[in-house]
Amino acid sequence: MDNYKLIFQDVVSAVKEGYLIAITGIVGSGKTVTARRVRRDLLKRNEVLVSTNLTVDKHRVNLGTLMFALFSDLITDQNDNIPTKLEFRERQLMELIKRRKKPVALFIDEVHDLHHKTLVGLKRLQEVVQEADSLLSIILVGHPKLSVDLSKPAMEEIGGRIVIMQMEGIQGSEEQYIRWLLQQCLNKDVKPTDVFTENAILFMAEKFSTPLQVNRYAWNSLVKAYQIGQKPVDLDTLQEIISKDLNGVEANMKRYEYDIKTICETVDARPAEIRAYFKGRLESARTREIQNEILKLGIAGF
Repeated sequence: MDNYKLIFQDVVSAVKEGYLIAITGIVGSGKTVTARRVRRDLLKRNEVLVSTNLTVDKHRVNLGTLMFALFSDLITDQNDNIPTKLEFRERQLMELIKRRKKPVALFIDEVHDLHHKTLVGLKRLQEVVQEADSLLSIILVGHPKLSVDLSKPAMEEIGGRIVIMQMEGIQGSEEQYIRWLLQQCLNKDVKPTDVFTENAILFMAEKFSTPLQVNRYAWNSLVKAYQIGQKPVDLDTLQEIISKDLNGVEANMKRYEYDIKTICETVDARPAEIRAYFKGRLESARTREIQNEILKLGIAGF
């Protein structure tokens, strides 16, 4: 749990210095919630101007989209138009930020879907703002694949300038988190073991590694227990509602934003080989080759 506090404090501090920051973590680890808390804290302190990219279709986001977000959040006069012409747009942004007289923080979620040229363009955007003697911090939020991509030689231009902060979720504190969460949801005179048996709590701590997993399966097991008239929820009921492949190879890879296509590109394999690998049907020599390549990605569970 200390990981959340440290990242929160570090991001708030780094934003005021004009850093390029990446917050990475697997699906459900809490990175988006943490970024939202940072934004709210910055807005409350009123020391930094905050801008957020709200585009839902992240595959369509480019540098122009992000600059539009900056203008939308920074313009104070409703009669001002957002420029679209290149060069003029950049000059107007410089003047706008200079006029506001505060550092600016741009938050971008789901960054693992952005094209690498857009990421490089963001670095140049920071330099443009610096020309106006101002600071622009860019906070990138994405899956661990983002940090892997940024470490590649082709991304050295931006990877060498970025501060990467890894969200560890509740790893190492699973049981503590589950008991804390239950206590927050219960009346003072109700104990966690009144709702889940001790074995069920320990099983969740063993199987679940993110708040998202805990919330989803704990709730589903409560619904199931209610339907069959059971109280507290026991281990058998919990096991019934958990997906058999919860911690399977394919599911784990997806949490790190690696689908079959991405894995094929990363480990130089054909889709049929990866499907066979997921099902444990690939011949042993090729399995070891693919396994070794996946290990280089730093994915837990391999």
